[in-house]
Amino acid sequence: MIRGRKLRLVALAMVLAPLALLASSFLAAPLPAPAPLPDPVPAASPPAGMALFQLPTGVTHRSAAFAYRGGSFRDPRDFTMTAALVQHPRGDLLIDTGFGRNIDAHFREMPFLFRAITSFDRGRSAAEQLEAAGYDRTRLRGILLTHAHWDHVSGVSDFPEVPVLVTSEERRFIEDGGRLTAVARMAAPHYETYAFDGGAYLGFPQSHDLYGDGSIVVVPAPGHTPGSIIAFVALPNGHRYAFVGDLAWQREGITEREERPWLARTFADRDPPRVRENLLRMAAIATRFPDLTLVPAHDARAFAALPTL
Repeated sequence: MIRGRKLRLVALAMVLAPLALLASSFLAAPLPAPAPLPDPVPAASPPAGMALFQLPTGVTHRSAAFAYRGGSFRDPRDFTMTAALVQHPRGDLLIDTGFGRNIDAHFREMPFLFRAITSFDRGRSAAEQLEAAGYDRTRLRGILLTHAHWDHVSGVSDFPEVPVLVTSEERRFIEDGGRLTAVARMAAPHYETYAFDGGAYLGFPQSHDLYGDGSIVVVPAPGHTPGSIIAFVALPNGHRYAFVGDLAWQREGITEREERPWLARTFADRDPPRVRENLLRMAAIATRFPDLTLVPAHDARAFAALPTL
């Protein structure tokens, strides 16, 4: 009898131990503070008439606990799916596209488990918002993807005439990413790859200046996907923004140096150590330049200050 009780206790412990370990992965565990960033603010000459707008296209329903370690399950967060329109005299740019007209079909392409735990509300697509504003789509130079997951590329198919700018690493990921990049393959746009032909930028080893004036500078930030990027935007009024894609889902990931909980980063991140490395780079930048606006792709608070078109 005693032996049977011990066996039951051992079996119970074997069940509870992994659950306790999983639960602990949601607890706050800040990454070590990075070394101070000595770099000065990078030079930029954004032209007059340059402007930045948000195009919110919908939300998914999550909690802070899902987004970063230390977040509360009782803190609901609507993860925004928002495109950003950058108007520039040499050609406008969309940073990501959010939900497109065919979002329902695109959502069905996602793995079953993801669909089972995800609900979303759709808004007007970026294309519909541009049409309603009377925007001349021939002004669009391209769509700059922070990365190629479904919720960033769903609207790409609404702009068949517009080149989509990606790194060569992300282009390969689109072809080889299975269901995770099925929507990017369905869109079948004209992809243009670019190289990081510039020097170091704010602690990132390479960069690419899209217009040559410092107004939009792209740096490599692999980890979430192989070719993820961060886009730094400088406006004529002196305001600067860092569109960090899914490096962090909410800004606390950077400001509190909290990575995603184990379960989320296991399924979401291709290379968690590189995500961690780039989180710390951005944390150093945020400390060095507190006026820089961090724009995680799914943080509604980050987009709140941007005007709509």
